Amino acid sequence: MARIAGVDLPRDKRIEAALTYIYGLGFASSRKILKEAQVDPDTRVKDLSDSDVAKIRSVIDANFKVEGSLRTELTMNIKRLMDIGCYRGLRHRRGLPVRGQRTRTNARTRKGKKRTVSGKRKK
Repeated sequence: MARIAGVDLPRDKRIEAALTYIYGLGFASSRKILKEAQVDPDTRVKDLSDSDVAKIRSVIDANFKVEGSLRTELTMNIKRLMDIGCYRGLRHRRGLPVRGQRTRTNARTRKGKKRTVSGKRKK
């Protein structure tokens, strides 16, 4: 089992698809990595040699921010928005949609489970 960037890659998948298990890597970036490391994308993870794994690991370390460092950067970006008090930061703080979606209906993913507000009846 190949271990790259702290992630155990599934043995029976093609290396092209297996690299997408690493946070921050998608299909396009996995293809770029394999092209630069000169590894065949059709190779199964269990068939990779140690030198192939080392090449892939070095390409990822040199060119990509993945896993923990990427997660840290994203949380710091959101924290910065909240600290400066911009509109996007306020939306993050209140747990509402950040990118302009409507909130009168929908938005349940961000707002959470529906809570009924009583006392709205007209007299």
